[in-house]
Amino acid sequence: MRALVTRGEPGLRLVDIPEPTTPPGHVKVRVLRAGICGTDLHIDAWDAWAQSAVTPGLTAGHEFCGEIVEVGEGVTDYEVGQLMSGEGHVVCGHCRNCRAGRRHLCIRTSNLGVQRDGAFAEFVVLPAANVWMHPGVTAASATPEQLDVFGIYDPFGNAVHTALKFPVIGEDVLVTGAGPIGLMAAMVARHAGARHIVVTDIAPARLQLAESLGFRAVDTSATDLRDVQRELGMTEGFDVALELSGAPSALVGIIENLNFGGRIAMLGLPSRPIEIDFAKVVSHMLTIQGIYGREMFETWYAMAAMAQTGLDVSPVITDRFAFSEWEAAFERARSGAAGKVVLDFTEGS
Repeated sequence: MRALVTRGEPGLRLVDIPEPTTPPGHVKVRVLRAGICGTDLHIDAWDAWAQSAVTPGLTAGHEFCGEIVEVGEGVTDYEVGQLMSGEGHVVCGHCRNCRAGRRHLCIRTSNLGVQRDGAFAEFVVLPAANVWMHPGVTAASATPEQLDVFGIYDPFGNAVHTALKFPVIGEDVLVTGAGPIGLMAAMVARHAGARHIVVTDIAPARLQLAESLGFRAVDTSATDLRDVQRELGMTEGFDVALELSGAPSALVGIIENLNFGGRIAMLGLPSRPIEIDFAKVVSHMLTIQGIYGREMFETWYAMAAMAQTGLDVSPVITDRFAFSEWEAAFERARSGAAGKVVLDFTEGS
């Protein structure tokens, strides 16, 4: 089968490798869509993080949907032909957090496409416990647009986990970072009943996409957030902030613009240590909560319910490329001018 594998140097390579077998308790999936994530860009660049985390020869990719084509011994909940998305964090099941039902906090998490072979391939194998089935639709009946969205349920879950970490009903919400997850987080906050939502970035294309989705988009390199607050009639600062940019300046700016008792859900990974005013964190009684991945599987139920009640995240998907055009897809994703970029594995089928 065709797969995008690491080489221990910059640049993934599309090669033919043996089709994986299906161990007991696992399912084999024919991949239909796969989203390109920032993690995949790091692996493709083979930067310092990738060199420390990824073994050369591994198949990359962790955002995907597909059709179950084989079930391993002992799997009774799923069957061939079902359409699914995959939870990419494979947990041990034995540590304290796993036993307490907090699987997203497993201390031995193994990540699809990072520590184990991933979804940038024609087939991928994962534990049956990591399957999220899409009821009422099959691989044959799903529209291309449905497959696109199912293929990005992983980052959609990140957005839901971040946006709903703190109550947002009636609150004024600041979203820093207008990338795909930031935009989806803003959409979740709006769907959940937030009042004012302000999305910040410095990339014109991303700000334009935020505006097209109906959000107040702010270029923080040119506009002071305090002016935006006055424009919106806000008198006490933002109540909740969702940090999804990873830019060190973003967290500093958030703290300057939060109300007393403000809460920060932080998903963006900073590129370097951040010096922040902890005196203000203490005196203003702020909460900073780190977010990683999805709560398994409470987040999946929440995002499925919101999708069923009208939340449509498809507008964040701006580009679809055939799997064979993966190099152009990666270039587009790396440009910063796109929303979510997905790979289509059905071309020629």
